[in-house]
Amino acid sequence: MDSYFDVYDINLLPNSLVAKSIQILTKASRFLTARQVSVAYLSNMNAPYLRIQCVSGSNRPHIIFLPDRSRILSRDTWLRPFAILASASLLLCLITPAALAQQQSASLEMSSNSLPNAPLPQSYQASSTEHTASAEATASVSGVVLDASGAAITGARISLAHADGTPSQAIISERDGKFAFTAVPAGSYLITVTVKGFEPFTSSKFVVTLQQPYVVPNISLSVASTNTEVTVRPTDVIAAEQLKAQEKQRLLGVVPNFDVSYVWDAAPLTKKQKFSLASHGVFDPVTFVGAGIAAGIEQGNNTYPGYGLGAAGYGKRFAASYGDQLTDAILGQAVFPSLFHQDPRYFYQGTGSVKSRLVHAISYAVIVRSDSGHPMLNYSYFLGDFGSGALSNLYYPHADRGVGLVFTNAAISIGGRAAGGIVREFLSKHLSTNVPDDVRP
Repeated sequence: MDSYFDVYDINLLPNSLVAKSIQILTKASRFLTARQVSVAYLSNMNAPYLRIQCVSGSNRPHIIFLPDRSRILSRDTWLRPFAILASASLLLCLITPAALAQQQSASLEMSSNSLPNAPLPQSYQASSTEHTASAEATASVSGVVLDASGAAITGARISLAHADGTPSQAIISERDGKFAFTAVPAGSYLITVTVKGFEPFTSSKFVVTLQQPYVVPNISLSVASTNTEVTVRPTDVIAAEQLKAQEKQRLLGVVPNFDVSYVWDAAPLTKKQKFSLASHGVFDPVTFVGAGIAAGIEQGNNTYPGYGLGAAGYGKRFAASYGDQLTDAILGQAVFPSLFHQDPRYFYQGTGSVKSRLVHAISYAVIVRSDSGHPMLNYSYFLGDFGSGALSNLYYPHADRGVGLVFTNAAISIGGRAAGGIVREFLSKHLSTNVPDDVRP
C-alpha cells in the first residue's frame, strides 16, 4: 500500500520560515516512514498555525507537530503558491524507493491482520495456490509386513518403485511391521520387500490416485529356503577308503596294526574286504619275521622234539608257526566273519573310565560287532581258533597231535586276543603311525 502526504492547506510562511518548514517536513517524513503509517497530511483547517497530522489505519488522526504561535507571522498571500509547490516537491523527494518497499511489505502484513477481506497481491495468491495444489496432488501408500504365521516382521526394507522399475522411496518397517509412504504422486507403482532369512516379496502393480490412501494387501513373507548338498556314496566305497587308510597303521612304524579301527562308526566291510584285510596282514613281511622268531625260540627250547634239531627242525617249526597264523587269520578274520556277518576288527573306544575301557578290551576275545553295528558273541574267532587247531594236527609231530593240541592252540589264540585288546586300547594309538584323529563320537 502506498504512503502519501495530502496537503490540504498551509499557513503562508515568510521567507525566514521556509528553512524551518523543510526541517519539520523532513522529521515528519522520517517519523511516518519508521512507523509505517497509512495516510498523513498537512493541514491548518483555516487555523493561524502550521499543523501536521498522522492517520494510521482506522484510528483517529493525531497531531505530530504543533509550532509555537508566537513564531507565526502574518499572512503573506503572495507566498502561497511558492510554499505549496516547495512542500509538494520536497515530499516527493523524501519518499525513497526503499521506504516505499518497506511500507509495502508492512502494509501487506497490516492489511492481512486488520482487513481480512482485503484482496491479496497476485504473487502471494499464486504461491499459496501452488503450495495447496502440490499438497492436494499426492497420496499415501501403506501396509504391514508379516511372516507366514501372521507375526509382524521388524526391520524389513520396503522399496517403492514406479511401474517401470524406477526407484521412488525406501523405508524400514516398524516394530509392528507397519510402513507408510507419504507424498506419493499419482501413478502406477509396485513395492519390493527384503529382509534377512526370508524370501524377497514383490507386489503386483497398483495405481495410486490423488488424495486416496492405498493399502498394499497380503504382504506375507516365507522363510528362505536353504540349499543343502548331500553327497551319497555307497557303503562299500566308504569302507574301502577307510580300509585303505587302516592298512597304513603300524606299531612303531613297523609292526602291522591293520585290524584296529580308530573310527568308531566305521562302515562295515564286504566279504571281499574282509579277505583283503586278513591276507594283507598275514602276508606282510613282518608276519614272516614273527614266525621265524617264534620258530627260533621253539628250536632253542626243543619244543615239539619230533621236529628234530638243525635247519630241518627249524624249518618245520617255522612252517608250523606260520601255518597257525595263516589258518587262524583266514578262518577267524575272513571265512567265518563273512558267514556270520561279523566285523573282525577291534574298535578303539578311547573314552570313558579305565575300567570301562579295560572291559571293552578284554571282551574283544569273546564279543564282536556285527555288520549292522550290534554286539554279538564272537563265533568267528571261536570257530576260527578251533578250526586252526584242528588243521594243526596235519603238520605237527605225531606225538603232539590230538584233541589236546586243538584246545591248546585255541586257548593260546583266545588269551593272545584278550592281551592284544588291552595293548590296542591303551598303547597302540600312541605307538602307531597314520592313525586318524576321529575316535569315538
